[in-house]
Amino acid sequence: MHATDTHELSFPFPEPPAPGQVIEVAPGVLWARIPLPFRLNHVNIYLIEDGDGFAVIDTGIGDEATKAAWLALTSGPLAGRRLTRLFVTHFHPDHIGLAGWLHEHFGTPLLTSQTSYLGCLNISLSPGASEAPVYREFYLRHGLSPEVTEVVSTLGHGYLKQVSPLPPTFTRVVAGDVLRIGGREFAVLSGDGHAPEQLMFHCAEAGIFLAADQVLAKITPNISVWAVDPEGDPLGLYLRSLRQLSVAIPPDTLILPGHQLPFRGLQARCAELAAHHADRCRLIAEAVTHGPHSVAELVPVMFTRPLDPHQLSFAFSEVFAHVNAMLRLGELQWAAPQAGIMRVEPGR
Repeated sequence: MHATDTHELSFPFPEPPAPGQVIEVAPGVLWARIPLPFRLNHVNIYLIEDGDGFAVIDTGIGDEATKAAWLALTSGPLAGRRLTRLFVTHFHPDHIGLAGWLHEHFGTPLLTSQTSYLGCLNISLSPGASEAPVYREFYLRHGLSPEVTEVVSTLGHGYLKQVSPLPPTFTRVVAGDVLRIGGREFAVLSGDGHAPEQLMFHCAEAGIFLAADQVLAKITPNISVWAVDPEGDPLGLYLRSLRQLSVAIPPDTLILPGHQLPFRGLQARCAELAAHHADRCRLIAEAVTHGPHSVAELVPVMFTRPLDPHQLSFAFSEVFAHVNAMLRLGELQWAAPQAGIMRVEPGR
């Protein structure tokens, strides 16, 4: 995720809740933070009053620190209230990682998209699937070194360490559904690009929009092409989602994101995000005027700071998303391969 400047945004809650504590961001809607052992060191959790308890939005990763954070919440500000339902927005481990433990420990049923459930299950059951020769060849063919190819091909094993086993059943949630939580209606939307079929929830009555990772205030969510879908256009899908959200969500809505601070100013932020990606595409277009580039050779064009192999694997996948979007628009085309490496050049 990249840091970006923000304009025309307001932040009604300038400080996050302390560990084990909550902040009420709307009547009956609580905001908590769960620590993450990454550079992005937290995930936001939301709790919506739901009868005699709270419905939960997202979980944190499946590790002991996250379990301790949940036990602090349930014995502290949530004491005496049950967890009625667990809504998971997408299958990334910081959002779904503790779903199985919460279900086992508190009896909380899981509700999520079919893509999120099956995506998590697929990686958990086959963490080494991306090590297949066809996938390794994809990364090597587009210019990655064997060292970084090894990192990106084995990400499934790291995922497995961050998720608890899923509940054996779930309830499917689909865009267009209207959920009744605590006497209020929440319209379900979904967006792609960062994660397929990522769920978001809009309550017009409360004036809130739970945006998951689709729109964040000060960083751009990772948008990546992976070897299993080499010609996919996640950036095109993401930009489409931004346009749709700008129309669907009223301008004065409080945005409750998966990371960083709640904010107002969705339309301005969507415009900033779209401009950010347009600028990255311009950098690529300029670079290839000096000669064909592989996707790996374009990484330092978009990411100027030094990257370790793990960071480079994600940067490569994000650059590929921009390349694929430009290929679809005819702004780039594939050049003739040289020494087995694929490169792009300006489109005709």
